[in-house]
Parts: sequence; C-alpha cells; structure tokens
Amino acid sequence: MGSSAQGALSGIKVLDLSRVLAGPWCTQILADLGADVVKIERPVDGDDTRHWGPPFLQDTHGQPTDQASYYTACNRNKRSVTIDMSRPAGRQILQRMAGMADVVVENFKVGGLVRHGLDHEHLLAAHPRLVYCSITGFGQNGPYAERAGYDLMVQAACGLMSITGHADGEPGGGPLKAGVAVIDILTGMYASNAILAALHARERTGRGQYIDTALLDVGMAMLANQAAGFFASGKAPTRAGNVHPSLAPYQDFATRDGRVLLAIGNDGQFTRFCMAAGQAQRACDERFATNTARVRHRDELLAWMQPLLRSRTSAQWIALLQDKAVPCGPINTIAQAFDDPQVHARGLKVDLPREAGDGIARISTVASPLRLSDTPVRYHGAPPALGQHTEEVLMEMGMSMDEIAALRADGTV
Repeated sequence: MGSSAQGALSGIKVLDLSRVLAGPWCTQILADLGADVVKIERPVDGDDTRHWGPPFLQDTHGQPTDQASYYTACNRNKRSVTIDMSRPAGRQILQRMAGMADVVVENFKVGGLVRHGLDHEHLLAAHPRLVYCSITGFGQNGPYAERAGYDLMVQAACGLMSITGHADGEPGGGPLKAGVAVIDILTGMYASNAILAALHARERTGRGQYIDTALLDVGMAMLANQAAGFFASGKAPTRAGNVHPSLAPYQDFATRDGRVLLAIGNDGQFTRFCMAAGQAQRACDERFATNTARVRHRDELLAWMQPLLRSRTSAQWIALLQDKAVPCGPINTIAQAFDDPQVHARGLKVDLPREAGDGIARISTVASPLRLSDTPVRYHGAPPALGQHTEEVLMEMGMSMDEIAALRADGTV
C-alpha cells in the first residue's frame, strides 16, 4: 500500500506521551511523513478517546465493538505500547525510550511529568539533542497555566464563538462552537510545524530544544483577519452567520429547492455572475461595482440577489456558473462529500487493514492532505489496538520475553 519510497521523516523516532486530539493529531502528521511514532497508553484503559462513543467500530460480522471510532481519527501509522508510568519500572522504561528518541510529545498539565522524571528539564539535560514538545491549554506561564484546557473552553475564551453562529435576535442566534475541534486540530498542526523546524535547526546546531505550545495561543492566532480587523478598527467583530465581514456576496443563498454557496471574491467574478444571471446592469451600478461598495450596500445587494437565487434550483445555479469562473457550489453533508467525484479522484478515504486479532479487520480513515512527490505519505498501519506493539517495541529495546512477562504480571505494561 502506498509508495515504496522512504518517508520524509524516515529515521526519526517519536515518543508520543499525548492523548485525546491535539497531541495525537501532531504525532499522526509526523507518522504519516515516515517517523516511527510509539504511542504510550495506560494499561487496560488506554487513550481516553478509545471510549468516546458512540459511534463504535464494527467487527467482521458488522456488530459494534467497545472501541470508539474517535480514536481512529488521529492515531494511524503509530505503534501502541501500554506502560504504567506511575510504577518505577514503567518510569525507567519511558526514560530509556526518551533517550532513544528524537522527539517527545506530551500534553500533560504543567508540571505533571516532573515527578516521573519525564519533564523537559530532566530529559533535555540528559539528552541535549532531544526535541521536546509540550501541548497545554494555556501555556507554561501566566495565571491560567495550571488550568486544564479543552477545545470547547478555548473556542469560547479566544473569541471564536463570538464570531461563529447567527447574530443575536436571529433564528438560531447565539454563540456556537465549530463542528469539529478546530483549535485542537490546528494546535496539532502548529506543533508538528514547530517540531519540524526544531529538527531542521538541530542539523545546524547539534542541539534539540523545548517547544511550548498552547491551545489558547493557537486560538488567538487563528482569528486571522478578524483579529486584524479588530486591531485596525478597535471594534470587536460579532456573529454574522455565513456572511463574510469583508466580502459580498460571499455567503449561502436559498434556491428553489435548497441552498447554495456563492463565494465571490473580486469584482471580475461579480461582473461575470451578473452577466450569467441576466443582470449585467447590476455590475455597473455604483453601489455594487466594487467589493467595498457591495459591503457598504449589503442590504440593497441582498434585496435583489435573494429573490434572484430563488428563481433556479441549486443544481441549475451550479451548472450555470461552473464554467464562468464564479465560485458556486453545494452545501454537502459529510456523506455527500465522501460521495463527491472529486473526493473519490483524490483518494480521500483510505481503508487500512488491522491485524490485531480483535475482530476488527479494517478501519477507514481520511487521507493525509500532504502530497509529496519524492517522499509521499505511506499508510502502513491502521490505528492500533491497545498495546498491540508492546512486546515488539520492548524487544527492540533489548528486553527478553521473560522480562516482558514479568512486567505484564505486575501490571507495569
């Protein structure tokens, strides 16, 4: 499956002490790029997300198991090892593994690993080439540093929910979270970028370094143009549904049989839309001739556009505009998206066989969006069963089967 070429990060070893989403998303990116990622999980329970269901994975007979699908979203291409770090033997194993790794990723609370000797100060002192990445809710300093951080809390705290959803007073108005844990996911992406930068810097300096990544920092950074607009105007933006604050028309519209998305980003596109719709004179109207004018006269713009869009079906509008370089498209469900011919052409669903002897033969995941010509992503491992690779990894460290059996017997692994 996939190319036989080595991955871009082939030879890089990652000790993954993270769980839930931000950390595992980061390490899945590294694993997709070819790093050997060993995910450490608690014996018996494993990562919290193994139990975040329904929905649950199905076995070969189509029956639901007790394994939640959530875990599979961010743990492919990894090896799962169960170790109890609260036990002295477990701590010693993990300290040895850290010494053999290039990268450590963890998302414990601030100071949570100190008592285990697995914090960045201990490990970097012993292994100066190590790249150590911490992911927390609010960072390593400041009055909130010791607080637990969850995506939903940070979506609220950073202001994202204040600009997501319909305006107060409108049907369905009020703050909304995004449909997926976007801050967790973007934190994982930022963390993986920082790790790659640190590995590159190590090539010059011979030294690793510490990376302090916080969900709050990422939440503030991802405000992007909304933050820039606040800095420029001093006015906090508010919720406006699907309307873009700086572009018009750039939103969804009701059609004869549903809704369609129209995303006009420049004046040329607007002119072509008007011509295709038989409204060429509108493009010459001084209220609508430029984007700035259209934003300022948004109510008047929508007053004639909304009835116009309701005069055709969604499919008719898409067909009319698709060869006019006017961005117009459907508002799909996830099921419709995965059935889209372009999604099929890009191979965005990947079915991975799992040989763990637990009755689950195959797991579907979304393909990595990283497309490298010479060192492509390889899908060599389905999201693993809990502890699936414990013996394999410990034997690679030089342990005998008898030693591993003793660790199992006392609950260390």
